[in-house]
Amino acid sequence: MVLFGGILSVTAVTFLVFCVFLIAGLGYLLGRITIKGVSLGTAGVFIVALLFGAVFYGLDKDGNITGGLAGQLLVGGKSYISNALKIIENLGLILFVTAVGFIAGPSFFGDLKRNFKSYILLGLIIIVIGGLACAACIVFDTKIFGRNTEEASAMLVGLLSGSLTSTPAFSAAKATVRGEELENMVAVGHGIAYLFGVVGVVLFVQLIPKFGRANMDEERAKLSAGAAEGKQKLTGNELDLDPFGFCAFAIAAILGILIGSFKFGNFSLTTTGGCLLVSLVCGHFARIGKVSITPAEGTLKVFRELGLMLFLIGAGVAGGASFVKYFEWVYFIYGIVMTLLPMIIGYIFAKYALRLNLLNNLGSICGGMTSTPALGTLISTAGTEKVAGAYASTYPIALIAVVIVSQVLVIIFR
Repeated sequence: MVLFGGILSVTAVTFLVFCVFLIAGLGYLLGRITIKGVSLGTAGVFIVALLFGAVFYGLDKDGNITGGLAGQLLVGGKSYISNALKIIENLGLILFVTAVGFIAGPSFFGDLKRNFKSYILLGLIIIVIGGLACAACIVFDTKIFGRNTEEASAMLVGLLSGSLTSTPAFSAAKATVRGEELENMVAVGHGIAYLFGVVGVVLFVQLIPKFGRANMDEERAKLSAGAAEGKQKLTGNELDLDPFGFCAFAIAAILGILIGSFKFGNFSLTTTGGCLLVSLVCGHFARIGKVSITPAEGTLKVFRELGLMLFLIGAGVAGGASFVKYFEWVYFIYGIVMTLLPMIIGYIFAKYALRLNLLNNLGSICGGMTSTPALGTLISTAGTEKVAGAYASTYPIALIAVVIVSQVLVIIFR
């Protein structure tokens, strides 16, 4: 039990649930604030979660818990809350990517067939540019600040994984560096860069259409025309496993988690890739015989938004907890460079060299940057879930490439 001033007594679980709803409510209010047509949207939840983590769950530069309220709550319970946040984050991720896969499934394979080479090329270019930017920052950091090369590379590769919001790259980098101290530096870099890695891409996918004065009706028409042949038609006599499609959703999530858990060396599809792959296939075929394996549209939209919200809360509170302890301006600037440069070059290349339409371009940028929150924002900005097809096509290529690039950078700069 936890006591607040002798007045209110609640369990840690009840308090955690209370905090989740509090962060969600304040985050959506923040996300509604619009300046010249641009808003944070659901990413407002992430900002509030970061602030909450820094204030009520934060660590100072000496590793001490900050805040009187946090001191009361976390004495003897820090590991419990950390585990609970990880559960919230993973549950949200599974709900979000599985829903996105089901929604994108009907148009995915047709779109992939037409733009396969473009998606592969764009995914590779984004990650390679990010890797080159990271290498340049490592050289700059060692020459200007005189830091040890191996330590600088551990920190900067962690920054790269945070800039691209890539958990697989983060895990691969930790597995490649030598020693616990360098592993901690990778974790520090990831945490510092993660903030702008989320917010930067979220703002980018909103600002580009604004700057280009894009007509969204026309852009959606281009996207729909290209994706039409992939749409699966149903007979209308399907047998639903349950009214809302919860059973079909659960089966896809279970299979996705199992597939994502298989490892090939240091690489795996992860839960994100596994759930996305299975739900794309299920969404494309829609049924087995007369049995429907696609949840109701309303169910998918609710799970997509609920999942994104939970994911941002879990990741945001945990990220904010270490922000005070490890933050340095120069590392934050490195992270900004490694987020912006790949995005801008990737967007220009996709527009002028690959001739992708705007929404496919931005969807591919989200996939190439492995940014789940940005996809949620893009769906809202575009007014159609079909942009998820480009994301889903580019994401696996970027996922593999960023894991390899992270490991290569660590090895080169040892």
